[in-house]
Amino acid sequence: MTAEDTLLAGRSVTLRSISDKDHESLWKLIYKKTDPEWKKWDAPYYPLEPHTLDSFRSYERARKERLGAEEPDSRLIIEVKGEIIGTVSYYWEHKPSRWLEVGIGIYRAEYWNGGYGSEALKLWIDHLFSSLPLARVGLTTWSKNERMMRVAEKLGMKLEGRMRKCRIYEGKYYDSIRMGVLREEWEAVHGWAANQISSKS
Repeated sequence: MTAEDTLLAGRSVTLRSISDKDHESLWKLIYKKTDPEWKKWDAPYYPLEPHTLDSFRSYERARKERLGAEEPDSRLIIEVKGEIIGTVSYYWEHKPSRWLEVGIGIYRAEYWNGGYGSEALKLWIDHLFSSLPLARVGLTTWSKNERMMRVAEKLGMKLEGRMRKCRIYEGKYYDSIRMGVLREEWEAVHGWAANQISSKS
């Protein structure tokens, strides 16, 4: 699939590429509120980069244009029954060694704790292992976001690093948490073998 037509369907959620017609809805979810609830859990020690609707459109178009010819789309919408509830994404920590990190944001609080994030992240990691020659997929969060850590652990990710008291939020120190899963661990947990790309290719 190309970056323009990625579509991953699960039991309750669908992941799909962001089209121009989605920009306004997604912008409203992420940027319209001054102090959104989701941001209090999603790396709140980094300020939310402000965007107007026009600058967000430009940002999204530029993101797609930066993708390599063989790279999957780096950010997909999460939908439930046709309603946009969040996004999944990936970025390269160090592309030459294929060190890739994933992210997920559920912007609608009413969809928290319903299993939607777990399903979306599983679909996403399946897709990335099948699309790229990765040995490992990583995820970085912080110690207050216990919900994110539980989701990662539930999917088979292991705690790989804890940098103690290196994040400050609302006057308190928190740890930075590194989690990850190896290709062979993912296959063992999820029975995933279809459309594999060898990490040695």
